[in-house]
Amino acid sequence: MGKVSGRPTAVASFASMAATPSGQTTSNSSCAEKYANINWDELGFGLIPIDYMYMMKCSEEKNFSHGNLVPYGNIEMSPSAGILNYGQGLLEGLKAYRKEDGCDVLLFRPDQNAQRMKNGAERLCMPSPSVEQFVEAVKQTVLANKHWVPPPGKGSLYIRPLLIGSGPILGMSPAPEYTFLIYASPVGNYHKGPLNLVVEDKLYRATPGGTGSVKAVTNYSPVFKAMTQAKANGFSDVLFLDALTGKNIEELSACNIFIVKGNVISTPATHGTILPGITRKSIMEIAFTFGYQVEEREIPVEDLLEADELFCTGTAMVVNPVACVTYHNKRVEYKTGAETVSHKLYVMLTGIQTGRIEDKMGWTVKVD
Repeated sequence: MGKVSGRPTAVASFASMAATPSGQTTSNSSCAEKYANINWDELGFGLIPIDYMYMMKCSEEKNFSHGNLVPYGNIEMSPSAGILNYGQGLLEGLKAYRKEDGCDVLLFRPDQNAQRMKNGAERLCMPSPSVEQFVEAVKQTVLANKHWVPPPGKGSLYIRPLLIGSGPILGMSPAPEYTFLIYASPVGNYHKGPLNLVVEDKLYRATPGGTGSVKAVTNYSPVFKAMTQAKANGFSDVLFLDALTGKNIEELSACNIFIVKGNVISTPATHGTILPGITRKSIMEIAFTFGYQVEEREIPVEDLLEADELFCTGTAMVVNPVACVTYHNKRVEYKTGAETVSHKLYVMLTGIQTGRIEDKMGWTVKVD
């Protein structure tokens, strides 16, 4: 079993955190920030069209060079575009957070999203923006829509970068033109409350040699059937098993999973079928500084059923506890609440993301 290598810079101790009451906003006389006219207290996880999006194009033979902000809206595309015919496309997801002063806005590890898109682009034979281009484009998008970043404690601005084969192509080959596009939407919680999962043992999310380790757009619609069936039966989401043996857990529809047993925190290793989540990586590094033993390994279903605690991580859901899992009609319940490992990790992570806790890891980027 593998352990996290390299000891990260120490994080501020959990006991020394100065928590801010949920939903409380602070004012700053030097900051006359205006917010969009919506009900921030009823913000869910749905699309709210905002003002601007970012677009940048390049041909197959050239590199991305210069993009522009344009009004948010529909885009024209050939019916023979590579994305429409062969699914040649990638997506990313990251968030912008309003600091407690109500003025400054922070991004969380955008360089990691940029690098993951580059890795995915190589897998799908696409050119991609440089890390610097990606981060600058995200900053421009957030700045142009800053009044859509929710007030402190009310949510975040979810940012969705896309890289698609937009050029027309009939034969089976990479598209002749590519579009890098970023849009965003203010969002609240992805899930409300602990999760109720069901283990899926007939349908699989990813296969060895496929695209499970990159954020290809084609990864997501195949899980809709299992997810729809699960929700119809009262479950929050689906936990998929590995396609090779059907014995080891992998991930949910769109997030990673961790199990806790004593002082050991384990998560499935990313060997090509599991997405290397940025929240996943960050939680592992934080857990290590807290003194937990952190493992990446194969996790049989039996280990899942015997765990003390389960939680999921992802950009959309952040860190979400799991209340129960059903496998072959057997239901197992897990610890949840303020005294759990997942809550401790959640408080530290969100504290760093929103500037409530000093970022000694160098993870946040100020948008200015």
